Amino acid sequence: MSLAAALLILAGACFAFLGSVGLVRLRTFFERAHPPTMGTTLGAVLVLLGSMLHFSLVESHPVLQEALIAIFLVVTTPVTYLLLGRAALLRGQGTKGN
Repeated sequence: MSLAAALLILAGACFAFLGSVGLVRLRTFFERAHPPTMGTTLGAVLVLLGSMLHFSLVESHPVLQEALIAIFLVVTTPVTYLLLGRAALLRGQGTKGN
């Protein structure tokens, strides 16, 4: 089970890294907003799952505090992405690398 927790944490770190690379490499606002929203959120959820698994094994009872963090993260990230996208559309930015 410790190996499964380590693999979840490693996969989460890889997804978070890919989301960060997408933020740096892409040109327009709308392209730059998508990778961190999706990749980093998935990465954080995988890290939280790995943490839940590890500490549930160490403390020998279910640890669910991280589940609350994951729920808030999964709920608030798409809302923030939507609001940022609408604000950029209203301002007329995001199409020419602004």
